[in-house]
Amino acid sequence: MLNHIPLLVGLRYLRARRRNHFISFISGVSMIGLTLGVMVLIIVLSVMNGFDRELRNRILGMVPHATLSQPGEMTDWQSVVNTVTEHPQVLGASPYTESQGMLVGRSQTKGALINGVDPSTLADVSILPNHMVSGSLDPLVEGGFGIVLGDIMARTLGVGVGDRVTMMVPEVTVNLAGVTPRFKRFEVVGTFSVGAELDANLAVVHMTDLGRILRYGDAVDGVHLKVDDLFDARRIGVEAGRELAGRYLVSDWSRTQGNLFQAIQMEKRMVGLLLFMIVAVAVFNIVSSLVMMVTDKQGEIAILRTLGARTGQIMGIFIVQGTAIGLIGISLGVILGVVGAWSVADIIAWFEQVLNIQFLNAEVYFISYIPSELKWSDVRLIAGATFVISVLATLYPAWRASRISPAEALRYES
Repeated sequence: MLNHIPLLVGLRYLRARRRNHFISFISGVSMIGLTLGVMVLIIVLSVMNGFDRELRNRILGMVPHATLSQPGEMTDWQSVVNTVTEHPQVLGASPYTESQGMLVGRSQTKGALINGVDPSTLADVSILPNHMVSGSLDPLVEGGFGIVLGDIMARTLGVGVGDRVTMMVPEVTVNLAGVTPRFKRFEVVGTFSVGAELDANLAVVHMTDLGRILRYGDAVDGVHLKVDDLFDARRIGVEAGRELAGRYLVSDWSRTQGNLFQAIQMEKRMVGLLLFMIVAVAVFNIVSSLVMMVTDKQGEIAILRTLGARTGQIMGIFIVQGTAIGLIGISLGVILGVVGAWSVADIIAWFEQVLNIQFLNAEVYFISYIPSELKWSDVRLIAGATFVISVLATLYPAWRASRISPAEALRYES
């Protein structure tokens, strides 16, 4: 019987009604605090994971994972595409030509990043074909001089499908009239929206049409790659480039977008650390409640010691009680956090409908809803870390209980 004292007495103390109701109140508050802390941590980290996923899918869906280029124009791009796609981790490759330019529409002139693409292979490296708002990429053919604009840019220029815009590139032509910029009329054949900054500054044309304006001939600037692991894009690009004859320059998405994703990861860690303070406060409440419990139960502890209970068993009683409080709080927090992470978008949408407000304006932010992505690795980390500090919090009160002298405790018992 004495061997089971820690478990039996610890659980009995947990559910027994106490003479001092303040101790019960503190125990309840610590349990609720743990529940709220774990729940909030899971929901907030899930929302941050959702924003990270949306940024990764939308921005990196348009930005190439890796790029192969040469100091001059690339004339053998067909063989480059055929060679790099043989790499097992390269999912797609597409040639491109890129230039800065000005677009003149009905109401305004706007600077733009002009991408010349191969429509037949664009879907292998970009999500743009899946985000067309109007028109399509089908009219984007060689010699057709069609152009696809981001929807924000199209609205800024005051044009739509079927309208014409004038493209001016920084290259110049010298003739009898003097030095004049190169320009060409293009017909708008479609608009796209990916919910990112590219909607306001990107224009897409056929690479041959842009090459004619830049006088590239059949050459292109390089080849865009899509890889299976975007966080390992540089290594994959280097390995694919080694299979090519000649010298090629390799760059990856981290050069242009890396700071943004590093900032998101840093923000996630800092927010998680700050919210973990809620859990720390609840753990301190566990310490307080156990210390008060030890003081309240001195007589009973003394009796157990006189009946032969060892020091370790006395410690085990309060370790079991504190750990049980932690387990209950963590379990409720995990359940509520998982449910909240799965339904936070619907809850926010309901509040927006009831209060007639919009928390994320689509004209300001790149998405208009609260995304959420529950990662079970985060749930395990939160639950495990909270359980560990909950157990550690019981050690000092349990040690205090084991140091109580039976003679001193019973001397003042009536």
